[in-house]
Amino acid sequence: MKKQIFLMSSLLIALTMVIIIAGCSKEDKTEFKVTSIMAGTIDLNGATAPTNVPPDPTITATFSLGVDAASVNNNSITLIRSYDAKQIALTLTVSGSVITIVPDENLGNGTLYTLGFTSAIMSTDGQGLSAFTRTFTTEGTFVPNGMVAYWSFENTAAEVLGNFDLVPGGVIDIAYASSYSAAAGQAAKFNGATTLIETAKGDSLMLTKDFTLAFWVMADSTKHGQFVMGLAGWYGFQFEITGDYSWCKLAAQYTTGETTTSQDLWFPGDGITKDNGGWKGFTFCKDLTGSGGVKYLLANKWAHVVCRFISDTKIATMYINGEKMKEQDYNLYDAPMTLADGLKYNGNPGNNNFVFGFIQDKNDPTIADDWAKYENPANGHFKGLLDNVRVYHKALTEQEIQLMYDSEKP
Repeated sequence: MKKQIFLMSSLLIALTMVIIIAGCSKEDKTEFKVTSIMAGTIDLNGATAPTNVPPDPTITATFSLGVDAASVNNNSITLIRSYDAKQIALTLTVSGSVITIVPDENLGNGTLYTLGFTSAIMSTDGQGLSAFTRTFTTEGTFVPNGMVAYWSFENTAAEVLGNFDLVPGGVIDIAYASSYSAAAGQAAKFNGATTLIETAKGDSLMLTKDFTLAFWVMADSTKHGQFVMGLAGWYGFQFEITGDYSWCKLAAQYTTGETTTSQDLWFPGDGITKDNGGWKGFTFCKDLTGSGGVKYLLANKWAHVVCRFISDTKIATMYINGEKMKEQDYNLYDAPMTLADGLKYNGNPGNNNFVFGFIQDKNDPTIADDWAKYENPANGHFKGLLDNVRVYHKALTEQEIQLMYDSEKP
């Protein structure tokens, strides 16, 4: 009997030891998890999502164990842009326990992203990862990618991307002043009589099907009738504010089959559309008659203006301060505007300088009328401030336009 009790006790002790040893082995096994995620010196794995990640980051994710390289791809690691849910293509490399993540495109400024790691990622010893996400925002204010030209006016009249050169002797009486916000820095100041900035190769700004022009402007209402910018007037494109501030427009030359035709994206702020007595192509016009009209938006205050054209739909739209103000559908116009398929320069071949402060180049004007001559200071020279002029050869989305305004507004 004692022998049986002894044997049973021995078995219980042995079984207990096995359980203890097994438990210890299980506890000692290292869990496969992330230990750090860094964008340079910026921690993406902390309690607070960073807002200062550069738009061209190299991200390193370090794990507690070696990573199975075969499990790492653009399905197991994703980078999603928040405002449009676009997945950004990534170049991924694995070295031991570190995954290096490099976006294949510039992420832009002031943009929220979600970086995701799925359970498909495996360790070299066969453990799966518990899925998780991290968010971050790129530094600066939101600016959509893809600019072909950008004038920052940070104490310079030059186009800062380097795609367009200043015309020799083409910067006249320019000054700089504080812009619409501290973050925006400086703005270009125009005196309403002589100030001019001339940039070469302006015609190439228009060699595009889809087009977006965005800028900040504060017009001084003591000047009546203002050409904020122009490229041979409507033979290229121009932005104009009328003398009593009752309307503004972007006049532009469009390709229409084998010819080109000018058309105004005209905003009078009166609410008139094709459905209530307006031109048949006017599909939307914001009614500002109860709030001071266009003058309320543009006179003596900063405004963010965006004009765009989408070739596939043949729709031109103007936004002011992030809000749609005017829309025109060229499918509903008379011929040849129904054939509008992009923008194209049609001014004098030698007059392709794009200018700020007037309607056209002062030395070789396409428009010969007296009111379009630079030499007369009483003509429509721009008086006021101008900043952050951006040109795109694509149509920005409404969400991008709204985000840009919300990010930059004073």
